[in-house]
Parts: sequence; structure tokens; C-alpha cells
Amino acid sequence: MSQVVFITGTDTGAGKTLLTALLLRHLRQAGARALAMKPFATGSQADSNLLDRLQHGELPRHLLAPFFFAAPVAPLVAARQEGRRITLAEALAPIRAAAARCELLLVEGCGGLLAPLGPGYGAPELMARLGAAALVAARNRLGVLNHSLLTLQALRAAGVERVAVVLMGCARADGSARTNQAALAELAAPTPVFAVPFLGRGAGGVAAVEKNEKKVKKTLASLWELSKLARSQMAVRRQRGRKRS
Repeated sequence: MSQVVFITGTDTGAGKTLLTALLLRHLRQAGARALAMKPFATGSQADSNLLDRLQHGELPRHLLAPFFFAAPVAPLVAARQEGRRITLAEALAPIRAAAARCELLLVEGCGGLLAPLGPGYGAPELMARLGAAALVAARNRLGVLNHSLLTLQALRAAGVERVAVVLMGCARADGSARTNQAALAELAAPTPVFAVPFLGRGAGGVAAVEKNEKKVKKTLASLWELSKLARSQMAVRRQRGRKRS
């Protein structure tokens, strides 16, 4: 299976879609066979539609956005309201099918990291079963240190090893925005912490993503290089473990 990178967040509205879109655009511009999907969505399919347009409809809808629920609540709750039950195996199947179509699959989460997706599982369980790397989108404002550290703690508990945090700029930056990156890098070490500035209120459109990708190209390239390096190091550790056994 191709490499899977899961874009999660500290909360709803943390910037997952924008980060996914920017990284998707960057990877495809660099020549990578990259695709993106959003397996769970509630209330609106705007996020999935953006990804669809950026990758020119290369994923069929049943793989791009397999589980959509009309009610704007957590997927588990929304599914129950519709009399549906999505098991972990059913959730994993379209992700693996999408991953088989590309070299790198970006999977955008729904809500914050621990938002319940189905009975007995959420994003951490999906990541662990997929062997995915995780990018944590977090709003760069007061409170982000607490929210990010709790999210990282939950990822570690689930056995997700390859993680980076990306602080997403807010329209109205508070005083903490200037110090959050350095403070979080210290508190979360060795987890790397990156920052994407506020890119405007219309940053979620296709044209804006294509334009803004150039503004944060170095950060996006660093994220991808970091993911590849961590994957390589992980493979070496596993190979050494097999030899010892």
C-alpha cells in the first residue's frame, strides 16, 4: 500500500482542510502521484469538493467521501440518527482502496482527533491500523499549547509514531501567536512544530490554494521531507528488530 498521511486537528475548524489542500497541491506540483480523501464528513461536503477539484476528479466519489451524514454532529452520532453503523473494517476499506491508486494518500480527518467516527474507534485507530503518519493542524492562538499536547499524548497512546504539528494562523492573532511555535517545540520535543501564516478569509478556494501554495512552499516541502525521513528510519528500526529476533 502507498504511504498514508493523516491530517487531523486539535478541534473542528483548526485548519485541516486548508493544510490538506496546500499539501496536495504542493505534492502534485512536485510530480508526486498524490491523492486526497475525506472518509468522514458531516453537515457539508465543501471540504471534499475542494479536494476533488484540486485533483481533477481522479478519485470516484465513493472513495473520495465514502461516509457523509447530513447532520452537523460527530460522525458516530450522525450515523446513529440515520440508522447506520460504520464498523472499523468498513471505514478502512475505502482508505486502502484509495491508497492503492496512488503513491501517497492524504486522509483528512473529521473534527478533532478524538471525535468518535464509529462504534469503538476514531482517527487514532484508523492511523494505527494504516501505519499512517500524522499531521496535527492547530489554531495558533491562546490555548494551543494545551490542545496540542493533549492531542500528541493521545496519538502516542495509540502507537502513532510519525507526527508533526502545524500551527495555522488566525485572522486575529493574539499575543500568544508570537511565542506558541517556540514554546510548543520545546514542550513537545522531539515532535517538530511548523507554522503556516494566516492566508486570508478566502484561502479555501481552488485559485487561492494554488496561489498560496507558493507562499508556504518551503514549509510544505519540509513537512514532506520530514515524513519521508521518519518513514525510512522506522523501516530501518523494524528491519533491525527482525534480525535480532
